[in-house]
Amino acid sequence: MSEQDMAAAEEIMWAGRFITAKRRGRWEYVGRARGIHAAVILAIDEDADGTRHVLLVDQFRVPLGRRCIELPAGLVGDNEEGEESALAATRELEEETGYRAGRMEAAGDFYSSPGMVSESFCLFRAHDLQKTGEGGGVDGEDIRVHRVPIADVPNQIEAWRAQGFAIDVKLLLLLGPELSR
Repeated sequence: MSEQDMAAAEEIMWAGRFITAKRRGRWEYVGRARGIHAAVILAIDEDADGTRHVLLVDQFRVPLGRRCIELPAGLVGDNEEGEESALAATRELEEETGYRAGRMEAAGDFYSSPGMVSESFCLFRAHDLQKTGEGGGVDGEDIRVHRVPIADVPNQIEAWRAQGFAIDVKLLLLLGPELSR
């Protein structure tokens, strides 16, 4: 990006309820409207035998035209201005997966595609999970819950790819050690 682009004023090209298309100099990008951001949850539980599982979800994503495997996540402040990120993360985890976290630990803010999207998300680590229901989302969401043994994640992701699922970039969090061998 040139200094001219950095110094240019941000222009709003189009604004919808949740997304705003913007331009700064020659650079075009999108962002969330009204200061909305996301909470993403890494939820790992453990069986009595010590086997650790991660909770993943899949849902149809219109921009991709197919279902996508993801960490549970949701928007912060989309219905309630000033909503706290940890409360949104707790709510979204239970709505999507049917698990309630006894404690949410913030791991920081991240940007998934900073070359074209200004959206950030706060990653939370869910602790002390308790199953409270089936999950699946709210208001007509068609969210499917997957409880996958951590050791099986790389093979399961490859199987999902072979079935035509999209894989969210945040799953690199689970593949990191496998990729660096």
